[in-house]
Amino acid sequence: MNTSRVMRLSLLAAAAAAFSSTVDAKPARQGSREAEAPSIVQTKFAQDYSPGTIVISLSQKRLYLVTGGGAALQYRVAVGKAGKSWTGTAYVRGKFVRPDWMPPAVVKRDNPKLPDLIPGGSPGNPMGERAITLNLDEIAIHGTSASMRRSIGSAASYGCIRMLNEDVVDLYDRISVGTPVVAIR
Repeated sequence: MNTSRVMRLSLLAAAAAAFSSTVDAKPARQGSREAEAPSIVQTKFAQDYSPGTIVISLSQKRLYLVTGGGAALQYRVAVGKAGKSWTGTAYVRGKFVRPDWMPPAVVKRDNPKLPDLIPGGSPGNPMGERAITLNLDEIAIHGTSASMRRSIGSAASYGCIRMLNEDVVDLYDRISVGTPVVAIR
């Protein structure tokens, strides 16, 4: 096992949502499939952040990549459940393609039937296609498994920011290690 690929993300919503029947989620579009078009929208953005900054609005359940000139790319996301979300500043520490995932202790305690390791690329891996890790302990912006797509737009995670796979691939390609990240209410 390549331990550098193993992600220990304790504040992940992914596992809890996958194995819990109490996810506050929006229904999937009729006929939805795992590979849908991205939900990215170019939008006006009046906040005062430098271009290239990632801004996560917990109340809107949106992630913005500031492009400058009063605009940003907007992505729909799932955010932390009540008491599990975070606010403040961080930066991108790492970028991973189809990472392995080991359920952190808090997730494993809530979902004891989870395996100790879910290999990257496995259908049930909650990290999805990409993981963008932050300098905060066990927090990431990541994709999702097919079974958890419905959670996008809800408060469903253990603190991580969950995106559609096609959206996290787009964001991953636009940012680099060191990118500033701000989470606001």
